[in-house]
Amino acid sequence: MLDNSNISSLLSGCRKNDRNSQKELYYLLRGFAMKICYRYTNAMEECEEIVNEGFVKLFKNIHQFDETRQEDTLLSLKGWFKRILINTCIDHYRKTNASVNGHVLTHESETIADQGENGIDMLSYKEIIEAIRLLSPAYRAVFNLFVIEGLSHEEISQTLGISVGASKSNLSKARDNLRKLLNNKNLVKTYATPPR
Repeated sequence: MLDNSNISSLLSGCRKNDRNSQKELYYLLRGFAMKICYRYTNAMEECEEIVNEGFVKLFKNIHQFDETRQEDTLLSLKGWFKRILINTCIDHYRKTNASVNGHVLTHESETIADQGENGIDMLSYKEIIEAIRLLSPAYRAVFNLFVIEGLSHEEISQTLGISVGASKSNLSKARDNLRKLLNNKNLVKTYATPPR
């Protein structure tokens, strides 16, 4: 893993439009970006398109990133980039004006690598993503924004251009559907045996 001085050097290169620095930063953050965007999309091609658009925004606005804000520069960069990616996903959602049709589940997400995760993280991630991806786009967007990103219903209402009531309703239906999906697919597993 790169330390703060290496990350600062990469950022400095990116600010000067150095292609090698941009390429290195791209490969460093690609897995992280794919996992975020994959929660909002139906297909790997769509996810890659959003990720690439997010990287364009990152490189275009890299001069706005304040690397002195936190002690851990990479962690700070990931937080800043995550906001860019989520906004890009929301823009994509608005453009495609999500339908409520069923979706074919793929296992493409299993091939996305993210450094620093352990076996339990991967198992949980795969199970959760598999279930979330079966939700309709409207339910999936509200669920991701509320549960994973921590937005309020008022913020979701403004972000997606829906009423607060629709946000609450979509979240409730998303949770019910997820519960049913997890129970029906037998995805709920016991990871620890209760003491006797």
